[in-house]
Amino acid sequence: MLEHHRQPLRSRREFLRRQIRYSGFSMLILLFSIGLGVLGYHHFGSLPWIDSFLNASMILTGMGPVDKMETQAGKIFSAFYALFSGISFLTFVGVLFAPVYHRFLHKFHLDIEGRGRKPD
Repeated sequence: MLEHHRQPLRSRREFLRRQIRYSGFSMLILLFSIGLGVLGYHHFGSLPWIDSFLNASMILTGMGPVDKMETQAGKIFSAFYALFSGISFLTFVGVLFAPVYHRFLHKFHLDIEGRGRKPD
């Protein structure tokens, strides 16, 4: 959990541990999202595994689809996966940078109050 603004700033070692934990969780979000896309494109779009991975990666990062979906099921999956991907990618980035953002705001708050920070 993140420290309250009235608590002292955590040490750099604790911050790095937290960053590694959050990075791991964000990677799980990314892997789940790509895995869902790969399975969906393979099943509903009848694409080979490598093409399914390419399409899922391109949609997830906002680049757009590579292969045209021929079936109605593939088109419906592609539409819902695109909607899901927009939120999933933002969640991934938010979780990845949350500790950095929190530390910056926490340090800024402590500097304004003149309390400094806990030594490393």
